[in-house]
Amino acid sequence: MKIKRVLKWSFFVILVVLVVWLFIAYWTSTNDYNRYTTIPTNPMKAIVNCEYGVDNLKLQEIGKPTPKDNEVLVRVRAASINPVDGHLLRGALLMRPITGLRKPKNTRFGGDFAGVVEAVGKNVTTFKPGDEVFGGKRGAVADYICVPADRAAVLKPANVTFEQAGSVAIAGLTALQGLRDKGHIQAGQKILINGASGGVGTFAVQIAKAFGADVTGVCSTRNVDLVKSLGADRVIDYTKEDFTKTDQRYDIIYDLVGNHSFSERRNILKPNGICVLAGMGGAGLHPESWGRLFANFSAAFRSNFTPQKFVTYIAKLTKDDLNVLRDLMEAGKVAPVIDRTYKLDQTQAAVRYLEEGHAHGKVVIVME
Repeated sequence: MKIKRVLKWSFFVILVVLVVWLFIAYWTSTNDYNRYTTIPTNPMKAIVNCEYGVDNLKLQEIGKPTPKDNEVLVRVRAASINPVDGHLLRGALLMRPITGLRKPKNTRFGGDFAGVVEAVGKNVTTFKPGDEVFGGKRGAVADYICVPADRAAVLKPANVTFEQAGSVAIAGLTALQGLRDKGHIQAGQKILINGASGGVGTFAVQIAKAFGADVTGVCSTRNVDLVKSLGADRVIDYTKEDFTKTDQRYDIIYDLVGNHSFSERRNILKPNGICVLAGMGGAGLHPESWGRLFANFSAAFRSNFTPQKFVTYIAKLTKDDLNVLRDLMEAGKVAPVIDRTYKLDQTQAAVRYLEEGHAHGKVVIVME
């Protein structure tokens, strides 16, 4: 009885301490918004979110940055929006210990950019003013951005526009690393891409074809022609046909939707096939989103006991892989697909459109 009492009180004390800590951490959670309240001496326009929520995205004049010794200053010509931007903007509860409990720690918005180098740090030798570049860095939806020269930017191919190049980094790297590093794609393999018309899916179709794979894309009726134009060997209209109820077997399923069960996907994989779990059905939170997210983790765990493997991953920003994407674009094997473009002061509308979940290709913010 004494042990039970000790355990009960210990649990109670721990619970109280945890609640008090969470209360203090929540109300002391803040960000650098106050520095935007003073008028900058060298202003530029940027989108900031000092509170969680799409309604709190604001066009603000802030100070133009100065590049550090290893950075380049880029005048941004175009930037794109990705599903991860919406997740950070909403501040889902599971993410808030990292992104900020009460307010977002990082108040800048966007991750992909393309533009022109305006200045370079004293240690930078790979870029010079006037170079056209693209890459990835938090805070890209702004007039200017400073990025590490050795990691976050590469030269833009001459045969793609700033709008196209500004849509590449996150979606392109997600598709490339998922297919190559997690799916171990090989020439001649049969690959099914579920969600082939979205931001990542349009890159995945083209990258898979560049690797020499036989590609089947899955999309809605209105996007069938688009996916065919990207090089897919076959396109399945999911409104008319369930791809899990065919006799076809695949070496890789690249799944950006997660709308089928573990067993259904196993049934169309070859004996040693791989299902790369890369999404849960586009941007935004929808009634089915959390169920699909947990189902993905469950499938990855269950596949430890089956010959077919289900794998999750998070894409990484690397200069080497940005250069791979650059080379694919320069060779004409990958052409970014742009659904809509918006002006800087229309960023809220752009996010809302993306989060409806029906964009085909990328949504891009164009700087004036």
